[in-house]
This record gives sequence, C-alpha cells and structure tokens, in this order.
Amino acid sequence: MLTQIQTQKQQLKILPQQIQMLNIFHLNVLELDQRIQDELDENPLLEMNEEEETVAVEKFEKESVQDYEDWEEHGYDDVPDYKLEYENYFNQESIPNVPIKAFSDFREGLKEQIRYEGLADKQLKLADYIIDCINCNGFLLQDLEDMADDLSFKQGVIVEASELQEVVKYIQGLDPVGIGAKNTRECLLLQLNNFKKKGPDVKMAIRLLEDYYSELSHRNMDKIMEALSIDEEELKIVLRLLASLKLKPILEENEGSGVNNNIIPDFILIINDEGNIEVNLYRSRSSSLYINQSLMENVQQTGANRDKSTTQYFKSKLSSAQWFVNAIKQRESTMMQIMKAIVDLQRNYFLSGEVSLLKPMILKNIADKVGVDISTVSRVTSNKYVDTPFGIILLKNLFTEGIINKEGEVISNRVIQSAIEGVIEKEDKLNPYTDQQLVAILANKGINVARRTIAKYREQLQIPVAQLRRMWA
Repeated sequence: MLTQIQTQKQQLKILPQQIQMLNIFHLNVLELDQRIQDELDENPLLEMNEEEETVAVEKFEKESVQDYEDWEEHGYDDVPDYKLEYENYFNQESIPNVPIKAFSDFREGLKEQIRYEGLADKQLKLADYIIDCINCNGFLLQDLEDMADDLSFKQGVIVEASELQEVVKYIQGLDPVGIGAKNTRECLLLQLNNFKKKGPDVKMAIRLLEDYYSELSHRNMDKIMEALSIDEEELKIVLRLLASLKLKPILEENEGSGVNNNIIPDFILIINDEGNIEVNLYRSRSSSLYINQSLMENVQQTGANRDKSTTQYFKSKLSSAQWFVNAIKQRESTMMQIMKAIVDLQRNYFLSGEVSLLKPMILKNIADKVGVDISTVSRVTSNKYVDTPFGIILLKNLFTEGIINKEGEVISNRVIQSAIEGVIEKEDKLNPYTDQQLVAILANKGINVARRTIAKYREQLQIPVAQLRRMWA
C-alpha cells in the first residue's frame, strides 16, 4: 500500500560560487596575481589596466627631501660600488666576508628525494603541499585535518586526513632524519628508529619515549627506573644517548649565508605623526580589473547573427568575468574590514610591538565584530602577512587564547610563552630552572600561572625539561 509522509528537515548546502569565493579569500598576494593572470588568459572579456593599479607601499611612502646631486657627486662618493652591489642579498647584520656558495632551501631537497619514492601523481602533489607546510626547524606543526580541509578547497577534490598521514610517513623517511615530526618526542623517536643496529640502550630509549615521556618531562626518574627495571647507571646511559640526538630536524646554524626571505605582505600598517594607525592593502586589484565594454557591446549587437554555441560561450564568459570582478572587490572589502577589526582589538600591540600587550583574541571575536562567518575570518587571515613598523607579522600568530590568572586578569598565552622563552634563554645552562622555579619567576613578573600550565607551554615551544637542558648544555 502506497502512503505519503510529509516531513521537515534542515540541510546545509554550499554553492560552488561560495566555495570559489572562499578559495579567493584564502589566496595571498602572489597566489592572487597568478589567479588573476589565469583568468585573464582564459576570459577574452576580462582586462586589466596596470597603470591604474595602486600599491599601498607607494601610496604611504613618505617623501624624503633630498638635495640635488649631479653626476660628479653621485658618481664619486666615498663608498665603492663593489661594496653595495650585492648588499641586498645578505642579512644586514652579518654580511659575510667569504665567497658566496650556492644556497638551496631544504624543502627543495625534500621534493627531489620524494620523487624517488614511487608515489602516485596525487600523492606527489600532497607531498609538495606537506613539505611546504614544514617550518624552518623541520617540524610539521599543522593539524592534518586542517590541512586536508585547505587542500579540499584549493583543489576542488575531497582529501582525507588519512591520505596525508600516509604521505607524511614517506616524508619522515627522507633525509635529514626526523623531518616532518610533530614535536621533539617524535623527532627523537624517528632518529632512534633509524639506527641500523638497535642495542639495548636504543631499545630502552625508544621504550622510554613511547611509554614514559610524561614521567621524563616531570623528572620522575624513580618511577622510570622502576617501570623499566633499570638502575641509575643504566638510566644515565639512556639519557646520554638521548642527549646525543638532535632536538630539531633542521639546525638553525647553516654554513655559508642564507638568502633573505622574500615575503610580500598583504597589508601595510603605518603610524602617522598624530599617533593614529593607518592600514591599507599592499596591492589593490579591484580598481584595475574591468570588463571590455566595446567587445561586450559587439557581442550583444551581433549575437543574433552568431550560432547558438558561440552566443552561449560569450554569455558564460561575460557572467564569469562579472562574477570574478565582484569577487575581487568583495575580497578586498572583507579583508579591510577584518584587518581594521584586528587593529581595533590589538591597538596597543600595534603601537608598540610589545608581545606583552597582545590581548587574547580568537576567530569568533573578529567574526562577531565584522559580522561574517568564522570560516571567512580563518580564510582571510590564513597565510597573510602585515607589514608593521616593527617587522612583518603573520596574522595567524595574533590569534591566541587567554587564561585567567589568580588576580582575575585575562592574559594571552602568547605573552606567557614569550615570558617563558625569555627566562629560559637567560638561565644558567648548567643549572637550568625547573617548572616550579619558572612559576615563581613569572609570579614576580605579575604572571600567576600553575606549574602544569608552564609545562604545557614549554612543550608547545619544543623546550625540554630542565634535566635534559642541562645535559644538552
């Protein structure tokens, strides 16, 4: 017997245009330039007037008064040309006095190595993306779920975290050993598992890191000796073995001279003479993109004389061009709204550059202030930089959670981490501070936090416990 049932249900659907818009929000300056160039190549109705393109760095650049210099003054100054010719290729603080040797990023070496692992084409694309996400110390700190989400939006193909995990295993087998580790513990384990001959000390060290790393972090040596059934001398042998390993896959000290990082910021922030903060896009594209009106009118006038396929083609290109121009305008407008909201919440920080003045701020705070979805704020601030008077800053680093201290004040965890780093950096390396001592030191600085909070942030900063720091000194 046939029956009819009427039901109501809520269903969330994301339109293809919304996905494309999120993709455009996610692009940085260089990626957006490439995206616009691709669109110009594919769409005959879309054009760009490069003369009208505005660059904020030129707009905000202060005019400097300079006396007139003729050729004799300019050509015969006191500084020889050979000393200035290659100056911009080096870090200004330490220009080397040795011949220049070839420099290559370790990520390029990893991409070359992964080509010999016999991976499929899709896995190679995932590997390149993962390698680019590895930080300068060789750690892969990003969550695989977030990376899979970003890749799904960028490529338009669903990518699972399990697929990334499989590729990560291949990357962790490359040289240098420990590359792609999530933290110091995994970096040490990768080095130990790479030993061809695993003696009793290596096996014991692996077991210690796998099962009793928490006890090691809290210096419960008696519990470790009891659990592993070893005496104090055997424990010292294991700890010496751990001390001989690298804490980071990539050492900070590189031979030769490194090339300056070429980061093009997305925003320019300056402080005027009145102490007000001015912010603008580094490069505005919306004013230079336009639709070729003469070609569009020609298409509309002669549309009746064309065949249906040609008419449909130009209609689709016209619709695509109009959507793309509006999308760029909406991107720039939304980016400015979000950046201004960030500046309003972090005004004291941007005025001074002091990390201690950074307020706790999460994506929801900005989303509520601007009136957009949290995912939009995440896309706009992802992989975006702002050029400030005190340096170029990654916007994601400004978003920090806060904790309430004993006095009822909300302090950003970034402030606490910075304070911990500062104290440990100045400590006596042969007699480092314990977590409990760090609690007392920070309390004197007005930061009252628990010992477990110190231990949590110390582990996030990849800083080992006091006993290991003493052994590494």
